[in-house]
Amino acid sequence: MMVFSLILLGGAVRLTGSGLSMVDWRPITGVLPPLSDTEWLQAFEQYRQFPEFREINYSMGLGEFKFIFLMEYAHRILARLTGIVFLVPFLVFLFMGKIGSRLIPRLWSLFVLGGVQGVIGWYMVQSGLVDNPAVSQYRLTLHLMVAVFIYAYMIRLVVGLSHSDRLDGQAGFADRFGGFAIVAVLVMIASGGLMAGTHAGFIFNTFPTMGGAWVPDRLWAMSPVWLNVFENTITIQFVHRVLALAVFMIVCAYAFLVYRRNSGIDRLMSLVMIIMLANQVTLGIAALLNGVPTALGVAHQAGAILLLTSILIARFQMPGEAKRLHLPTGP
Repeated sequence: MMVFSLILLGGAVRLTGSGLSMVDWRPITGVLPPLSDTEWLQAFEQYRQFPEFREINYSMGLGEFKFIFLMEYAHRILARLTGIVFLVPFLVFLFMGKIGSRLIPRLWSLFVLGGVQGVIGWYMVQSGLVDNPAVSQYRLTLHLMVAVFIYAYMIRLVVGLSHSDRLDGQAGFADRFGGFAIVAVLVMIASGGLMAGTHAGFIFNTFPTMGGAWVPDRLWAMSPVWLNVFENTITIQFVHRVLALAVFMIVCAYAFLVYRRNSGIDRLMSLVMIIMLANQVTLGIAALLNGVPTALGVAHQAGAILLLTSILIARFQMPGEAKRLHLPTGP
């Protein structure tokens, strides 16, 4: 839940333009925010020295600065707390010998990856503190995808606790297609990162066409052509829409395959996937038509994570596997 909240708070930080408000990185110290008027003025004066204030927020007052600072501060503090909440119980149970030998390296990997994510976060912020007052869309997408991978891997480990002796070589077509569906949603989320990083969601706020056209002009205006997918806001939004349609069809197909397994939990998960898919499509269209307000933007990001969660559970939960391996699922 904390990692899920951290991803959503990161989305809110991006949508409120708060990410560049804290201009230094103190991973060990800096736990407390400014507490006095003097400290707030000092922090504001630091911010005033950087491009975002000079070129974009030059009319910002101290009150507005406090808001964006506290948004970014909350994001960094929650990240630290998440690491502590993970590490302390892990070390306690490890010392008590309560963790299986196969799980230990996986949990250590998660902790190390969390630390790497913190470095990537600062690497992302740094890109907006030099000349261009905007973070790199590449670094932002990397930061987002590492967070999503950590979350997805945690879900995979939790679901997998009920059947640690999984025989991947015996995976059937539905399972392989489930892996394909997971990859498709991850690609879709990465596309959303590029949307956020380039503000591509603020153009063509119409649906289903883009400004009245199914295929807009200047779709491949940049050279080389492949650069359009990453830097041309028109192309980025177009690709995001196409990916949305592809994911819709892929998830519907996978939900049908899961439903055909014919066990109670499989049928439930197929229904959950369809509900999460419908919710995500609705939120995406609503966010687009309304110019991506913060609340809808964050809700859309949450919808993507929930959709991914439902697919992960459907893919790795016990009953489908138990049936495939001829294991009992209950009395």
